[in-house]
Parts: sequence; C-alpha cells; structure tokens
Amino acid sequence: MDVIQRASDAEETGEGGQKARDRVLFLRDELAPSAPCMRLGGELREKREGMGLQQQDVSTALGWSKSKVSRIEGGRNAVKEQDLECLLSLYRVDEKDQEPLRELALIGKRPMWWKPWSGITTAYLQAVLSFEDMAQRIRSYEPLYLHGLVQIPEYAQALIERGPDQGYHAALAELRQMRQAKFAAARGKELICVIDEASLRRPVGNAQIMRRQLRHLMELNEDPRYQLRLAELSRPNLPLEVGPTTIFDFAEALLPTIAYSENFDGGLVIQDEETVDRRVKKFDELRHMCLNPRKTTQKLHDLLRSKYYR
Repeated sequence: MDVIQRASDAEETGEGGQKARDRVLFLRDELAPSAPCMRLGGELREKREGMGLQQQDVSTALGWSKSKVSRIEGGRNAVKEQDLECLLSLYRVDEKDQEPLRELALIGKRPMWWKPWSGITTAYLQAVLSFEDMAQRIRSYEPLYLHGLVQIPEYAQALIERGPDQGYHAALAELRQMRQAKFAAARGKELICVIDEASLRRPVGNAQIMRRQLRHLMELNEDPRYQLRLAELSRPNLPLEVGPTTIFDFAEALLPTIAYSENFDGGLVIQDEETVDRRVKKFDELRHMCLNPRKTTQKLHDLLRSKYYR
C-alpha cells in the first residue's frame, strides 16, 4: 500500500552536502516499524555511514535489493542472523561491538505481547504499541477523542463499536485494556496528555459513560505518572494547528524522539529531526497554555456537574 518516504532510500543531498537522513512514513497496511528493530536499524545505518557507504553500495556488495537494506535500517524488517553477520563483516564492526547488535536482533524477532491481536489490528496501531512499550515518556494531544491510555472500558467499547462489526469488537476492547494495564504496571513511564474540552462535551456512548469517564480522568490526575491538561474552548489563540499528535520520548541512547499522527486512513510515523522538533515545540506551547493539572481537575468536576448531572 502507500508508503510516503521523504529523503530516505535515495539519501538525497541537500544544501552544503548535508544528507537528509530521516524519514516520514505513512502506514496503512504495510509492514510497520518496531522499536527494537528501529534501534538496530539505526545502529547499522551509523556503521554503514561510518564506512562512507551508500545503501546502493551495500546492496551491490551483498547481492541484496536496495529496498532490503532500506527496510532493515528503517526497522520494518527483523534482521536474519546470517544477514546481520554479513553486515557486521562488511562494516568491519569490532568484536566487542558485535554482541549488543546481535542481542538487539534477537529482541527484534521475539513475539511481542500483542501478538494474539496481530491479526485484527492495523499496522499503524502495532507501531504505536511498540513505541508505547519502549517509551519512557508519552506526550499527546487528541482533539476529537480521549487518548487510548486514559479511556474507561465503556468509553472504549462505544468508540470501537462505531467501526465495522467483523466479530472483533470484544477482542479490540480487550487489547485496549491490556494496553492500559501494561502502561500502568511499567516503572518510570509518564503520560502528558492535553485533553480538548470539545472531546468531553461531545458525548461518547451516553451520559452515564461520560460521568464515569470524567471521574476516571480526575483519579488519573492524582497519579504522578499522569499529567492531564485541559485545552479550554474559551481560551483564545491556542496553537491547535499541531493536530492529533503523540510524541514518544525514549531513554537516552535508545531511540531518538518519534512523533506520530493518526487520521481516518492511517498513521504518520515521523522521525525526521526537524519535523519532530517543530511538533515538540508546538505541543509544548499548547501544553503550557492549557489548564494545569489542578485546575484541570476542577474544570472536570465543574463539567461533570453542569453537563452530565443535569
């Protein structure tokens, strides 16, 4: 299906000979990058560039297609053992540096916890699950609905049931609950979530579900791992043009920050450094203009009384 790649396989050269090294991928049904494979691919890319080689040089030397080299470096393919050994040899990687790369390759081939749901989930959702699994901090703004990690089961079920019924609704709802449980159980993770007031005033399900959902948000805001901020409808000039955006921050030296944006047709995975930086700055600008967590809790309480207890 469609894959939009900007300045990737061709490794286009910009002004001053600076290579445009990173990618912007639109995922629909194609292979999705996984965080462990992306980390290994990034390491291999650095080794290749350290040797002064282009992807075409590698494909010619090893008798591979150039797209295979690109998929490995982009994290969209788990690296086979024999392929990794060929790359280590070609890049003349020191013995002491080889074992960490082999370990990454093994991790990339292990079944992920969401494998039982892989047949009913989209490629872009699987990419999100991978990023959530390894991210240390997640920053998100969703203008239409609440982020999946803060939805109560009834709210999630009401959203899922809007999709075509192929017998998967119950399984998808179960996956969302498991996703939340995994995040809550992980140590050191943090979620910073900007909630648009419009998404709370537009009921999902019914008033009873929304009452439970708002109470749940207030409870989450008491947990230091969650920081919920409300974008008020009455606040002028909020920088909402950032649109639906999730930013994944990883532990130092694990992966660079990744931005993700989902729409009706698929998901945009953004690794391009300048593009990610622009989204991060715009998101942080929005976050700082929103209500702080304490005032957000008070606003949620007021909204609960004024709209869903009338």
